[in-house]
Amino acid sequence: MKKIDCHAHILPKTWPDLKSKFGYGGFIFMEHHKAGSAKMMRDDGKFFREIQENCWNPDVIIKDMDAFGVDMMTLCTVPVLFNYWAKAEHGYEWSCFLNDHLAEVQQKHKTRFISLGTLPMQDVKLSIKELERCKNQLDLKGIEIGTHILDKNLDDVSFFPFYEACEALDMPLFVHPWDMMGQEKMPNYFLPWLVGMPAETSLAICSMLFGGVFDRFPKLKVMFAHGGGSFPFTVGRVSHGWYCRPDLCDINKIKDPREYVGKFWVDGITHDIDALKFLINLFGAEKIAYGTDYPFPLGDLEHGKFIEESALPSEIKNQLLYKTSASFFDIDINEVNKASAKENIFL
Repeated sequence: MKKIDCHAHILPKTWPDLKSKFGYGGFIFMEHHKAGSAKMMRDDGKFFREIQENCWNPDVIIKDMDAFGVDMMTLCTVPVLFNYWAKAEHGYEWSCFLNDHLAEVQQKHKTRFISLGTLPMQDVKLSIKELERCKNQLDLKGIEIGTHILDKNLDDVSFFPFYEACEALDMPLFVHPWDMMGQEKMPNYFLPWLVGMPAETSLAICSMLFGGVFDRFPKLKVMFAHGGGSFPFTVGRVSHGWYCRPDLCDINKIKDPREYVGKFWVDGITHDIDALKFLINLFGAEKIAYGTDYPFPLGDLEHGKFIEESALPSEIKNQLLYKTSASFFDIDINEVNKASAKENIFL
């Protein structure tokens, strides 16, 4: 059974001291304190996260893929590295650095990895410039963006030229939660990741939906991480709000929010087969792609085992495990199993 992971992360093993380079702080750096392990540190000296070699070494990642029968994996940067708060010109330079690395990994392992670029979304013009380079020069297969950009949600009209460019270039968007809302009220129990992340994704979906983005850009391909967050399980409330308070909800004259279900994609990271079945009933399997959030512990590090061992029909399993990703990222599914082939498999 073919498997294409639509959601995984990678970062470079090292990068320049950005605080020294740009003249101000707030950036992450890597402290390789022992073989195969590193600390992600903030440049004020505060510890952020411990990571292992499978977060930066493609050869180690491929070993894990082979162990779990994963044919291809979609790689994007770790959201804490978005650096949307940096000065625009510095964000642009940083994005170019990350995208060059992502393109190098994809190019070296054409049959195993798809790479998604990152952009300096704090400046839409620079983002479009780098978007075009990602598409036309680096051959990246899409773009990862955050669930909000600083103090702007994804319905902000300043992003409309960016969506128009993505639509024109046929560059899919993968929306990942970051900088979770209300985290100052959730200092304990890992709650920013357990509660804040699902809320962030719902915020992004509702912002684009109520903001009319899906109406204005009907060919824009958007996938939301983590099963769509809390949105699928509150869509009834969202729809009811549209009906009972149109003065507050329907200022952009959209359709019933339920009608937009199926106009965007979600990954299948639910960790629960009943939740996944709910998603299938709501969205249809053709809008859901198996993903892992690899290599982080909150991800599905059994690489879709709960899908493979479920009682779902084989047709549905195949749709989830590879067909949806193949369609979303425009991959020739007849070539997916040629992991050792040298040719480029992309259409």
